[in-house]
Amino acid sequence: MIEKILKTDNFDWGALIARVFLGVAILPHGLQKLLGMFGGYGFSATVEYFASIGIPSWIGVLIILGESFGALFLILGLISRISAAGIALIMLGAIMVHAQYGFFMNWFGALAGEGVEYHLLVLGLSLIVLVKGGGKWALDGEVSKMFSKS
Repeated sequence: MIEKILKTDNFDWGALIARVFLGVAILPHGLQKLLGMFGGYGFSATVEYFASIGIPSWIGVLIILGESFGALFLILGLISRISAAGIALIMLGAIMVHAQYGFFMNWFGALAGEGVEYHLLVLGLSLIVLVKGGGKWALDGEVSKMFSKS
């Protein structure tokens, strides 16, 4: 089972590009929530915020972990499919929250919130990695070899 999750085409440049760009785009959001970097509020304040909008604390913790460690694992190509699945689920939730603001991002501050276009793009990249695996230079390939030998 673990071999199927880790299996990837070690020559797939497209999966590499999707994986790394997804990780790089999500990691700063995770670091905002986890450590308060890049103008974020940090772990406790983020969990409290999620609770204030009706998201259970345990789901808030999973969101923070998924966006921070999941993004880091994507950049490394480690458990790429699992990390991409977590980010896809987070984006589905974000789409439900942000759908009330329409499609477009709030470039000029005219709306009360952000639309769903960013979340759809992230969801699309997540689905590529979920289907194709980590691709070229993913650590998944090396870990998979270890499991196939035992």
